[in-house]
Amino acid sequence: MKSEADNLQIVLITGMSGSGKSVALHALEDAGFFCVDNLPPELFLPFVALQKMHQTKRVAIAMDVRTASSLPLVPEQLATLREQGVAVKSLFLDATTGTLVRRYSETRRKHPLSQFASDPAPQDQRRALVDAIELERELLADLRENAHVIDTSIIRPSQLQGYVKSLISASGEQLTLVFESFAFKRGVPGDADYVFDVRMLPNPHYEPELRHLTGRDRPVADFLEQQADVALMLAHIQQFLNHWLDALARDHRSYVTVAIGCTGGQHRSVYLVEKLAGLFGDKWMTLVRHRELEAHPLALE
Repeated sequence: MKSEADNLQIVLITGMSGSGKSVALHALEDAGFFCVDNLPPELFLPFVALQKMHQTKRVAIAMDVRTASSLPLVPEQLATLREQGVAVKSLFLDATTGTLVRRYSETRRKHPLSQFASDPAPQDQRRALVDAIELERELLADLRENAHVIDTSIIRPSQLQGYVKSLISASGEQLTLVFESFAFKRGVPGDADYVFDVRMLPNPHYEPELRHLTGRDRPVADFLEQQADVALMLAHIQQFLNHWLDALARDHRSYVTVAIGCTGGQHRSVYLVEKLAGLFGDKWMTLVRHRELEAHPLALE
């Protein structure tokens, strides 16, 4: 019997235009994947058959809204490949509409769907761009629903590359838990399946000797471990996940992202993410992200 390592592995990257698909594809290329950008869905299965014939082990393919008319073919194609024993991971890169508008405005590039609208007057250009982005969301909705979503709104390229590499290294045989800390003042991550608000917990920020540390530092952990409410919050989140993770795994979920948010994303949320990853790491594949510790806007692909 072939092991997982013997099978062809495919990573499909889709997502919003300007969300960083080129950055993700470059990360996979660096990781040893044979990469193809903007492959038409009609060529997807023939291309995979060709790679099998050439005994290629790892392939990354990017598709986007430029082939919108044939994108509805993709979910069934992915199911066919999985039935054939091909290890397939689907990633969807997303960002807020405001972020995408800013990226397009900064680079003065045209949105791929701008061809479907007449040239707007200068005062209507932003509205036309927003309309194109919202149309793209509708066209890609089914692909987003069946993929692991990465919100690139406020992360730097190196963070995105790290996220992609960690996701593809996770075993495809079981559900993977992604624990992510964030700051509410910078927005809730768009890729979160569950969000827990821990802003009501005692805040190390108001302790002068702890202010410039993070939840990964021992003095901050010692402070938080002395707070009864922190232990209670940790227990409640652990109880919730213990109750539902098996059901999610039975539902064939590949990834579940649990986001923990506090005011600044530096102390309480970071501490709880580290603790949860340790608690669940024995049973589930776990990945850790701390969005604010290295956050910086991602440049347009």
